[in-house]
Amino acid sequence: MTDDELLHYARQILLTDVDVAGQEQLRRAHVLILGVGGLGSPVSLYLGAAGIGRLTLVDGDRVDATNLHRQIIHSQDTLGELKVVSAQTRIASINPWVEVNTLPMDAEEHNLDALMHSVDVIADCTDRFATRFMANRLALRHKKPLVSAAALGLEGQITTLDPRDGQNPCYACLVPDVPEVEATCAETGVLGPVVGLLGTMQAVEVIGVVLGWPDRLVGRLSRFSAKQMAWQSFRYRKDPNCPVCGSA
Repeated sequence: MTDDELLHYARQILLTDVDVAGQEQLRRAHVLILGVGGLGSPVSLYLGAAGIGRLTLVDGDRVDATNLHRQIIHSQDTLGELKVVSAQTRIASINPWVEVNTLPMDAEEHNLDALMHSVDVIADCTDRFATRFMANRLALRHKKPLVSAAALGLEGQITTLDPRDGQNPCYACLVPDVPEVEATCAETGVLGPVVGLLGTMQAVEVIGVVLGWPDRLVGRLSRFSAKQMAWQSFRYRKDPNCPVCGSA
């Protein structure tokens, strides 16, 4: 690392759980971020600022005025821009030493398979169950850890799937089927700081996975209620009859 990089990461390197060796580990990591909206904004910002060496941003949408109360990586100046381009510019303004690749497209398995050999962690920051199930299949196929979060209204949740150990549950063990009726924030609304909180938690979890910290959220779902200002945590196990990972 250069002197300028060391200065940028100085307060982080002071942490014994990071240190110079951990910072180099972050620098070598590649994180795939699906969605650069309410969750993807803090995930991208914090992972970029923390020094994840390579970020690949996947999102086919453009910045809209209705995004800005929660999608803090974007601004009035980037209205109409592709979200991945807006995010890339913002990350570079904070940390020019990270590589930010952009894929201005919807997250689909056939679009992402070729990337997976170099990816260390997937961060699912989307708002559709179908995409979460797709990310789960992608993670299982390539044995890559997946940090998945969701937020709606005044509530949010986060969990981690790690198929590197075949005894760990997958997303389908937690949610067996895609709901017939799926609500989105465009229909029901969402409180901006709730999305920001869950996205920030995702960034912390990704860093913990990259650095190999123990006690990650594997097999554990953490749920947050802003109205009650309370967290709840639930354990879930691998389903031996899971149609997705049951035979894994």
